[in-house]
Amino acid sequence: MNNENICKLAPSMLSCDFSNVAKGVELINTSNADYIHLDVMDGQFVPNISFGPKFIKDMRLLSSLPFDTHLMVNNPDLLIPAFVEAGSDIITVHSEASIHLHRTIGNIHQHGIKAGISIVPSTEVSTIFNMLHEIEMVLVMSVNPGFGGQQFINFSYEKIKELASYREKHNLDFLISVDGGITTHNAAQIYNSGADILVMGTSFFYAKDSKELVSSIHELKRT
Repeated sequence: MNNENICKLAPSMLSCDFSNVAKGVELINTSNADYIHLDVMDGQFVPNISFGPKFIKDMRLLSSLPFDTHLMVNNPDLLIPAFVEAGSDIITVHSEASIHLHRTIGNIHQHGIKAGISIVPSTEVSTIFNMLHEIEMVLVMSVNPGFGGQQFINFSYEKIKELASYREKHNLDFLISVDGGITTHNAAQIYNSGADILVMGTSFFYAKDSKELVSSIHELKRT
């Protein structure tokens, strides 16, 4: 199977048992997942606080998987250097949190890593069209960010389709990642809407067999 053409899975550490992070990372490592998704929350942009650069730096010693760091923070430019140094491979910032988004994306790239843009459910896809040629990933939030275990917002399917259509029309190659309320019941529809990466937190860490879960995601087919 060509790994470039399969649906990829990124377990979210937000749903891990923080009293045993090493065990959670090992579960991801042995499951054949593709990324580790790291939700950084500042208690201001979203109504919750998660973890900072040291948490990620310590985790970096435990896994060689790409670290996909999702900054749900105000003033992300101030924090980018610290999260690069901690070992992030991709940093995604919110269009709603960065007034000068083009400069923020350039800031990430200047540190030699990949950059992504995330949008919350209430943000229209069209607001980031002029930035899509600058980035490697778009992260569609399919729940209102801040907490795990929420239900998928159904109008997210149309946002994913709109991004996929724009990507094809303009011959771009950014990845489409989707985060929030993803389960084995809606994964196929999300993938078929145009997503490339599914972020799973609760569904992954509470799965009976995480390796089997990842395998089922890898086996999804476009229809």
